Amino acid sequence: MAKPKKTPRPKAQTPKGFADYFGSDVTERNAMLRAIGEVYHRYGFDALESSAVETVEALGKFLPDVDRPNEGVFAWQEEDGDWLALRYDMTAPLARVYAQHRNDLPNPYRRYTMGPVWRNEKPGPGRFRQFYQCDADTVGSASMGADAEICAMLSDTLEAVGINRGDYVIRINNRKVLNGVMEVAGIAGDDKEAERGIVLRAIDKLDRLGPVGVRALLGEGRKDDSGDFTDGAGLDDAQADVVMGFMDAKRDTGAATVARLRELVSGSDVGEAGVAELEEIAALLDAGGYGADRIEIDPSVVRGLGYYTGPVYEAELTFEIKDEKGRPRNFGSVAGGGRYDDLVKRFTGQEVPATGVSIGVDRLLAALRATGRIGSQDHGPVVVTVMDRDRMADYQTMVTELRRAGIRAEVYFGNPKNFGNQLKYADKRNSPIAIIAGTDEFARDVVQIKDLILGAKIAETATLEEWKGRPSQFEVPRADMLAKVQEILNG
Repeated sequence: MAKPKKTPRPKAQTPKGFADYFGSDVTERNAMLRAIGEVYHRYGFDALESSAVETVEALGKFLPDVDRPNEGVFAWQEEDGDWLALRYDMTAPLARVYAQHRNDLPNPYRRYTMGPVWRNEKPGPGRFRQFYQCDADTVGSASMGADAEICAMLSDTLEAVGINRGDYVIRINNRKVLNGVMEVAGIAGDDKEAERGIVLRAIDKLDRLGPVGVRALLGEGRKDDSGDFTDGAGLDDAQADVVMGFMDAKRDTGAATVARLRELVSGSDVGEAGVAELEEIAALLDAGGYGADRIEIDPSVVRGLGYYTGPVYEAELTFEIKDEKGRPRNFGSVAGGGRYDDLVKRFTGQEVPATGVSIGVDRLLAALRATGRIGSQDHGPVVVTVMDRDRMADYQTMVTELRRAGIRAEVYFGNPKNFGNQLKYADKRNSPIAIIAGTDEFARDVVQIKDLILGAKIAETATLEEWKGRPSQFEVPRADMLAKVQEILNG
């Protein structure tokens, strides 16, 4: 009789395109989200938490990864035949929420939301299938003031989380201007929708592919470093020249850029309307004190999603970092958005103007870490070690006293037999302090306090005179424990 096959153990590994986040990763993200939320709240936006699951019909077909049609979302079919999917961004769910509850919401409706989104895309280095977004949108206003406000708020937000002025720029364009350019180039009309989509995605890749790569995608297509070939838009040289001229329209001043754009779209009503909107946004931002050192007009900004109908904007960090091969490069985009006046119309049948921005939380966190603005001072909890198992109630009293004073603290709950292991645990937790008390200390009503921060410094620089006479462990009366811990932490 054959032996029954053993069921193989499951592999303990994260699925491709996903990641696990520990300790400081989560606390740093939460701190940043709080800072962003405070700016959004100050601008008058209300919080909204919508469902992570939407019907596929409600999400629509606006995914940026159109090379994988109908595979861009994580979806499943219900018993009743309906298809549901995890949200791929925060904007499509907002359109559904507004259409569903519009009679109960103020008009305009200003909301912000934070949370994970999921995209069933091909994973790669730095490209995950689950990531956090932080959005703010105004629904129900056609005023360019709403777009200008979003850009001003984005500028304030970047500075609030620690990006210095001069280390970022918010770039603004208008999809209507690009539509005017494509009209002049002869690729307007419903029969040219596929070509326009390729053109939009090609321009959106300018930073990554450069002018030569974009030009190839406007024509027959290009082969990437892996040998994969991407079909192009099939434009002839004259048409491609018009599009490339649009991308090269940025001048030294906003006024000069606008003048050049007006030349490029001459004869196109939609293009000229887009230029006028850019002028209005620039004037409003200038009135608020947001100059070109923070926000500028840049025709190269397109945004990949197909639902944008007017102004589009992107926040780029301009400082240099090193890539995985040690080469310097600009950090790049961390946020983007724009006006999408047709999205709610899918539900209501009536045009509802809307505009908004989305911050890539993980990208922004990576930027802050790369510049040392977070992550360097993240200490773990104070650890109360256990020398006498029969005194657990006393140890619990100590940790409660620390916690009530607002100090992060814990009692060691591992095997206390080997005291060295307790200190190794504290080191692994990046603990700033260890509290030590055994039978002798309890008898004398004292505790030993081990300053692990100072101890680490002494270990690194033990030969320096400056550390002599500064013990990293000392005894204090039990009644003074809290005050001494606070002194060290505030140190």
